[in-house]
Amino acid sequence: MRRGSFRDRALVVRTYDFGEADRIVVLLTRAHGLVRAVAKGVRRARSRFGSRIQRFVLLDVECYPGKNLALITGADTVNYYASGIIEDYQRYSAACAVLETAEKLSLADLPDAALFDLAAAALDSLRHDDTPLLSLDIFLLQAMGSAGWLPEMFNCAHCDKPGPHRGFDPGSGGAVCAECRPPGAATVPTEALRLMWWMAHGRYDAMARAQQADPVQWAALVDTAHRLITDHVQYHLERGVLSLRAD
Repeated sequence: MRRGSFRDRALVVRTYDFGEADRIVVLLTRAHGLVRAVAKGVRRARSRFGSRIQRFVLLDVECYPGKNLALITGADTVNYYASGIIEDYQRYSAACAVLETAEKLSLADLPDAALFDLAAAALDSLRHDDTPLLSLDIFLLQAMGSAGWLPEMFNCAHCDKPGPHRGFDPGSGGAVCAECRPPGAATVPTEALRLMWWMAHGRYDAMARAQQADPVQWAALVDTAHRLITDHVQYHLERGVLSLRAD
């Protein structure tokens, strides 16, 4: 490894063609936050990087820091998530939303290992998941929670009155009671907010039991929860997440 360089686990968030054969790559790394780097010659047919530097691949990269851009000097595939994702539109859309949300929650040079691990786990799940929106929503809630933006799902987000409540307003921070409910707040079944709590706290056992008990109600609750989670994320992240607008 070159002196001054570093190795890290990374996910490719975005790429831009640069010059005749190079590509600028935005990396979400585990120990170095967001890293903008150039992969020289990557667009040539005989590039030493091959097709490794692409989205939906977990990489072990070596980078040499530069003034504006780092230089990728090595890249090895750790896990290839793309198979199973790129062939399915719903999985692909969900995976794009995972990477875009992770990028918006990340800062350059400020590592967030928890966020990185959540993103990698979500991509791993999506490649063989029959319910990609559910996997996406679990990631969104857990990632927002890690960043300190988890919505309130039981007590009133405004006055802390014990719930459950049937109002939900992203601008207020989540569930709202009848007295604090602002105009335009959504009316939702309390079961949908309970499902969101299960997602945020990894209660997969409770989710499985609810699905088995009433598959029809479960499907309706998942749809409602997805809408609420998407609204919450779009409200709190600057300029929103473009990949979620297709939903």
